[in-house]
Amino acid sequence: MTRFASSERQSLCDTFEDLGPDAPTLCSPWLTRDLAAHLVVRERRPDVSAAIWLPAMKGRLEKVQNGYAVWDWLRLVHEVRSGPPAWSPTSLGPVDEAINTAEFFVHHEDVLRGGTSWGARKLPCDLETALWGIASKVARLQLARSRVGVVLMAPSYGERQVHSTTELGSVVITGTPGELLLYSFGRREVAQVEITGPQAAQAAL
Repeated sequence: MTRFASSERQSLCDTFEDLGPDAPTLCSPWLTRDLAAHLVVRERRPDVSAAIWLPAMKGRLEKVQNGYAVWDWLRLVHEVRSGPPAWSPTSLGPVDEAINTAEFFVHHEDVLRGGTSWGARKLPCDLETALWGIASKVARLQLARSRVGVVLMAPSYGERQVHSTTELGSVVITGTPGELLLYSFGRREVAQVEITGPQAAQAAL
C-alpha cells in the first residue's frame, strides 16, 4: 500500500529543514515554526487540539502551540517527522491515509508557496489519483453554500459536479487534482486553476 500521507510528511519535513524556522507560509501570520507546532499539537495533544474547532478554547490552544514553536528547530521538525504516537488512531496506515494525506499535502504546499518565488511541483500520477478522490469530497463541503453550481474538471482524471446548478448558472474549475484540492481548501490565490462559465456565475463564486 502506498503511503502518501507518510511521504508528504517526510517531504514537508525536508522542506522545513531546508527553509528553517522563520520562512513565510500561506497560513499567514504563521511562519514555518508555527505551522510545525500546529502539526505537533494536532497530532500529539488531544487535550488541546479540539480547540482548533472550538473558538472558546483558542487562548489555551495558542499558549500550548506557542510553547512548541520556540523549541529547537530540528527537535520540532523531528517531532513532526517521527509520525503519530502509537496510541493515536492515525498510527494505523489506512487511518493515516484517510486523515493525513490532504493535511500534509496542503500544508507542504503552504510552505512551498509561502514565499514570493515558487513553482508548482510535478506530482506522480498515483498521488494525483489519490488527491482527485479527496478533492471532490472536500469541494462538496467547502462549496456547500456556493451561490452557483460548481463542476471540477481534472483532465485525464475525470469530472465531478460538486454543487448543483443555481439560477445564476454554473462554473467549471479546471486543473490537476492537487491544484483543485488547494482551491477547495481556500488557497485560491495560488491554486493554478482555470475557471470558466457565465461572467455572473464567476463573479458570484
